[in-house]
Amino acid sequence: MFSEWIVQLTTLATLEIVLGIDNLVFLAIVTSRLPEHQRASARRYGIALACISRILLLLSLSWLASMKAPLFSIGAQGFSVRDLVLIFGGLFLLVKAIMEISNEIKGAGGDPNARVVVGYWAAIAQIAVIDIVFSLDSVITAVGMVDNQVVMVLAILIAVAIMLLASNPVGEFIERNPTVKMLALAFLILVGVALMADGFGFHFSRNYLYLAMAFSASVEFLNMMVRRAHNSRVDGE
Repeated sequence: MFSEWIVQLTTLATLEIVLGIDNLVFLAIVTSRLPEHQRASARRYGIALACISRILLLLSLSWLASMKAPLFSIGAQGFSVRDLVLIFGGLFLLVKAIMEISNEIKGAGGDPNARVVVGYWAAIAQIAVIDIVFSLDSVITAVGMVDNQVVMVLAILIAVAIMLLASNPVGEFIERNPTVKMLALAFLILVGVALMADGFGFHFSRNYLYLAMAFSASVEFLNMMVRRAHNSRVDGE
C-alpha cells in the first residue's frame, strides 16, 4: 500500500514538474517587463496563485468532470468549457508572445521607449490566468490516474516547490540571454497554437513540443559555447 502510494506520488509530481516548464517560461517572460526589484516577488506570488488554482481545480472534481460535456456545437464539432478555456488561453498566449517579440525587436532597434513596463499586479494576474490553462489537462490527467486527493495535493505542492526554486535562475538566465528569450517566446507561440488546436479537437502530444524545444535549446547552447569561445579568443588577442 505504501509503495503504491509512493509510486503514484512520484509519477504525479514528475508529471506536474514537466508540465510546469511552459509555465516557468511564461512567468519569466512576463516578469521581465517589471522593474528588477519587483521580479522575484512577482514570481513568488504568481507561483503561489498557481498552486492555489491547481488545488482548487483538483478539489472541484465533479465540476472538473463536467467541463468535458459539450455546451454547444458548430457543425459536427462540439465545444465544452475545457475546449473554450484552451482556445481562448491559447489565443491569449499567442497574442502575448507576438507582442513580446515585437517589443524585443523594437528594443533591439534602439527605441528607448520600446521596453514596455507592465503593472505589478497585472503581471501576477496574467501568470495566474495562464496557469489555469496550462494546468487544466495535467489536473484532469491526475484525476484519471489517482483517486487519492492527498496524493494529488502533495504532488502539486512538490511541483510548486521545484518551480519556486527554479523560477529566479530560469528568469535571470532568459533575461541575460536575448537569443534564449526569443527562443522561449517562439516556444510560447508553439504552445499557444497547440492549445488552440486541442480546443478545436486536434490533439498534439506535449511530448512533441518538449522534444522540439529541447532540440532548439541544445542548438542554442552550442551557439552560446561558440560565441563564448570566440569572445575568449578576441579578448586574448
